[in-house]
Amino acid sequence: MGGFSRLLAGHRVAAGLTQEELAAAAGVSLRALGDMERGRTRGPQRRTVRALAVALGLDGEQAEALDGAARSGRPRGVRPGPERVVAQAGPGGQDREEPPVAAGQSALALPRDIADFTAREGVLAALVGLAADDRPAHPRVVLVSGQPGLGKTAFALHAAHALAPRFPDGQLSLDLGGMSAQPLSPRDALGQVLRALGVEDAAVPAGAEERAGLYRALVRERRLVLVLDDAADEGQVRPLLPGSGPAVTIVTSRNALPGLESVHRLSLDLLAPAEAAGLLARIAGRERIDAAPDATAELAGLCGYLPLALRIAGQRLVARPQQPVAHLVRQLAAEENRLDLLETGDLAVRPAFELSYRRLPAESRLVLRRCALTAGPDFTAVVAAAYAGRSPARTELLLEQLVDTGLVQPATPDRYRLHDLVRLYAGERLAVDETPGELAAARTRAGRWILDRAAAYGLRFDPEHARDAVGAAGSAGAASAHLTEAARWLEYEHPEWLAALHHAQQAGRYREVVDTAEAMHWFSDRLLSWGIWAEVFQLSVDAARALGDRQAEAVHVNYLAWTYVTCLHRYQRGIELASEGLELARQLGDREQQGWALTYLASGLRYLRRHREAIDAFHRAADAFAEVDNRSARIGRLVTLRGAANCLRESGRAEEAVDTRRRALAGALELVERWSAPLMNLLAAMTAHELGLDRAALKRWPAAEKAFRQALAHYEAVGRPDSMTKTLTELGTALIEQGRAEEARELLTEALTDLSANGPRPGTPRH
Repeated sequence: MGGFSRLLAGHRVAAGLTQEELAAAAGVSLRALGDMERGRTRGPQRRTVRALAVALGLDGEQAEALDGAARSGRPRGVRPGPERVVAQAGPGGQDREEPPVAAGQSALALPRDIADFTAREGVLAALVGLAADDRPAHPRVVLVSGQPGLGKTAFALHAAHALAPRFPDGQLSLDLGGMSAQPLSPRDALGQVLRALGVEDAAVPAGAEERAGLYRALVRERRLVLVLDDAADEGQVRPLLPGSGPAVTIVTSRNALPGLESVHRLSLDLLAPAEAAGLLARIAGRERIDAAPDATAELAGLCGYLPLALRIAGQRLVARPQQPVAHLVRQLAAEENRLDLLETGDLAVRPAFELSYRRLPAESRLVLRRCALTAGPDFTAVVAAAYAGRSPARTELLLEQLVDTGLVQPATPDRYRLHDLVRLYAGERLAVDETPGELAAARTRAGRWILDRAAAYGLRFDPEHARDAVGAAGSAGAASAHLTEAARWLEYEHPEWLAALHHAQQAGRYREVVDTAEAMHWFSDRLLSWGIWAEVFQLSVDAARALGDRQAEAVHVNYLAWTYVTCLHRYQRGIELASEGLELARQLGDREQQGWALTYLASGLRYLRRHREAIDAFHRAADAFAEVDNRSARIGRLVTLRGAANCLRESGRAEEAVDTRRRALAGALELVERWSAPLMNLLAAMTAHELGLDRAALKRWPAAEKAFRQALAHYEAVGRPDSMTKTLTELGTALIEQGRAEEARELLTEALTDLSANGPRPGTPRH
């Protein structure tokens, strides 16, 4: 406790007054008196000291001693405080009072709060909670960072206004100009803050370190909010941070400032759809927005839920009161005009991105531009490296730096994304900063790499190339993991390889298109629900025709027929394509392709309930496959047996179906024994499941149970618990029909728990 504090407390106790009684008698607040006695206020104003002396009944000598103790606690050259500035004695020996100079009335006073500020309740509550402690153990510094346009400044100012009642010693806001050509230096920033706090110009130290020291001394006891807006880097901010005391400092920056120690980091996200609609309603009018909910939702999406873009869109609506929301939606839907339209008055999205882009090193600018060439909603550093022409390690480093600047967002631990509007801006920079030749070379290089990898992963599912227990995978489990890795890449990166396939087609690289589609033929079995297979195989059919390769045309017309029958359920079109493929294969004398064409023809007929024709086509397909000795043809024969058995059961001939299916299961088990690969186990599992259905149709429940359990064993061997759901359900039915309901309940409960833990996996095989 300082000299003034001890002296004041001693006089109060000697006078027999409580703090409440003295505060009331002197006309000061109880909290202010408490701060003085605790030593938190060491140099109160002379006027305050005089009032205390009168209330305490001090004589002239005691009053002078108390005033001297207070005077020694005041920093030299500092005006006496935010309430009133008292100059030294003027003519006649009387004190001369200057007009009040409150921190909130200085050149750094807070700008007005935004009346229509929307959302951010969670982060605002976190900041208010942080500021609630009157005696924090450490100075409270809050960093609000993120991509341009998130409303960081608006949030910081809104928060400072919200905190104002808790911080009566002032609220200041200083623009550090971090994105300008010459950001404010720490020395100049400190000078502005010191003057705002009442330090006379002549008393402001010359050096940055001395200014920082004086600043820390001034704010040590003050309940002050300081907003440091648009910080450039850590070095600009550190000298402006208090060393101790109750002040709250809110720093905003587009950069993450990862080197800034001991700060509370608040993350502002894009607005949720409902929040975006709410902001538009507060700007443009609730009635107008509520009258067009669909158009409003689309408008928010076109703005990317970015507060700056939404505010501009809202202001455009305000300026055009007769224009329906849908009209602005139609205008913004054209990507080439979107950034131009997201500008009104002095608000604009493009310059917000431009400021950050221009501060990037040349290599980082190139990576950002090339990220706009990626096709998916997010991408890996490896894919970005293919477009950027850099190593994956170097590209990852540059992407992490772009994340720190807010121009690239982390999507998952190993994937990145561009905000939709940043992607449009980066695309504009591609056209301005790079030549057509450079862009064509980048697309071709990346496209070839992506298609090569897609083909390599797709071939892992081809029975002619599959790794078995004797091969490189080493075991069935390793082979399954080998396929899982391939499937994961093909699924996650399908926007990239599909876009690369289109680009190759447009560039006349037809052989790449055919080879890639061929390589992924067997992988397509895993994801039957994907609508892209019609797109993929139509491209490969067109490419084969452009090459004049009739053999490839026959193969890929068959793949397209499979897509229409199995994936799109457009059976008549599938039958037409299968007939076309059959004719091509006949002209070529290709019995294997005739077998597949007949198989897809039969499948389409089966789904149209034309069972007799379908069975005949399946038999003809089996005859064609019998003349070919390769793994694919053996699988084809198994498929025809399964298809024929399905037709028999569905047409009421379940007994015949059982006989046909048993032959199919024997063939499937032979394939498992010869080639212990996941695909073979999967075929065996599906065939055993179907045998269980055949036996269930005949109400042979014990035999059906046996078949279903056999199917489960093969599903487990292949590591596809997601495919077991239907089999478990049918097994439960078989158990119930045998009077074993409790066993069925336990089985299904355990299975449901296991399936929930494992999560779903996409796709089932074609054959």
